[in-house]
Amino acid sequence: MTTEARNYGSSPPLPPDEGYWEALLQEGEFATGEVSLHRKDSPWDDLEPDSTGLAQRTPFGGAQADWEQVQQVFDTDTSVTLNVVGYNRGGLLVEWNSLRGFVPASQLVDFPVMADSRVRRDVLANRVSHTINLRVIELDRTQNRLILSERAAQVQPGTRATVLKTIREGDICSGQVTNLCDFGVFIDLGGLEGLIHISELSWGRVGHPGDILKRGDTIQVYVMSVDQNQERVALSLKRLHPDPWQTVDQRYKLGQMVEGLVTNVVDFGAFVCIEEGLEGLIHVSELAEGHFLHPRNVVQEGQNVRARILNIDGRARRLGLSMRR
Repeated sequence: MTTEARNYGSSPPLPPDEGYWEALLQEGEFATGEVSLHRKDSPWDDLEPDSTGLAQRTPFGGAQADWEQVQQVFDTDTSVTLNVVGYNRGGLLVEWNSLRGFVPASQLVDFPVMADSRVRRDVLANRVSHTINLRVIELDRTQNRLILSERAAQVQPGTRATVLKTIREGDICSGQVTNLCDFGVFIDLGGLEGLIHISELSWGRVGHPGDILKRGDTIQVYVMSVDQNQERVALSLKRLHPDPWQTVDQRYKLGQMVEGLVTNVVDFGAFVCIEEGLEGLIHVSELAEGHFLHPRNVVQEGQNVRARILNIDGRARRLGLSMRR
């Protein structure tokens, strides 16, 4: 892993707080609020039945001796082999003596990317009653929270701790894409995984992380924040490049003709990308002369158009365009 400091000439990004990571869990692993690891009352109500035909609904709870064992394994960064006893759309439920742990789907090896819900369910269901080699990546007894990872178990013990000691906020690191989810991309930094949230992939519009990256890609990333306690690293791809809105007033002027690609057509107009990360809006009143039923009667997504700049507001990140004469 190589790192270097970089000055972007602007204020550093604010590190994501705990709410940022909670949002990821709810959005990515536990869609539609089907499972909350913080619920004390039957947190696994959505689990599917295992091979016995009985749904596993045992809360985390657990004996003190088992929690102490988990803590020791976590502190020594070693892996364990556990039995899968249930699943939901978010991932797998595993059994550790009197404890129940959760393995998010994003932490499974070779889990399908962009698969429909039925395929995801089938893949998870096929893992029930099988054993799986795991490493603890998050532990909080007060919240009955035990999160494990199959991907983290692929590296040598102690590697993650070494990376955490050397990596710093503001570094630029080289890493490999290990997994893509709806909410972002996981990057192996040499034994420790960091996360690029979908909002940090590009200054422009991103439909799915798979539109930009694929598994196995080796890329450079900017380190936004490092949480030593939780062993979390927030990464960014877009911050390797200047924010185009910061200099839009200097590079464009009113009345200038520009070319761009129509990225989205809505009732009130069309959005046009004139450069990566820089989208302008052609209001429905500025699309064409005369009357028409809908903006799609004038332009279509994917179409290249020429437009005139009506207004520029870099601070508000707004660019008004017109296709009228």
